[in-house]
Amino acid sequence: MTRVERPTIKARPELGGGLPDLTFVQSMKFRAGDPFPFLIWPKVGGGTLSIADQSGWRMLVVYRGKHCPLCREYLGELDAMLDDFAKRKIAVAAVSADPLDKAEREARDERWRFPVAYDLRVDDMHELGLYISPPSGEAARPFAEPALFVVNPDGRTQVIAITNAPFSRPDLASVLHGLETAQDEHAPIHGTTD
Repeated sequence: MTRVERPTIKARPELGGGLPDLTFVQSMKFRAGDPFPFLIWPKVGGGTLSIADQSGWRMLVVYRGKHCPLCREYLGELDAMLDDFAKRKIAVAAVSADPLDKAEREARDERWRFPVAYDLRVDDMHELGLYISPPSGEAARPFAEPALFVVNPDGRTQVIAITNAPFSRPDLASVLHGLETAQDEHAPIHGTTD
């Protein structure tokens, strides 16, 4: 992993607490081919989610939270393709910074069949190299902008897609097709050269 400067967000009381003060802190740039970090999050319905602790192919979708309609649409597409990912033996999960009540309500209302984790911490966001937005509107805490990680059976990160906007995520059909090719042709991990 490569260290990069990443801002941390703090409320500024002298500005009414609403405007962020961006103070730079050390963060890691997550690299393709690195082992996925050992991070654990609580899961809706009980238990925990740890992508690093799983075996086989697995995909983690980081979403902004219940306040984001584009996230809901994207995760709906993911749920509709869940059987296609399962045929390729790719386990799928999602995580956000939402608290339990919001994550639980959304997962229930949308009837998502994949595991949904919650309470993604700012430290975890930094470790994964995610873009972070300050609290706003319905989001009462800092939240991660979207990302998608695919971890191969060796525990190495095969695919990293990190964005700062909910409308610029990778197309899930393309992701699935690319993973089918990677599995069938034992494709190397791309983008590992500095």
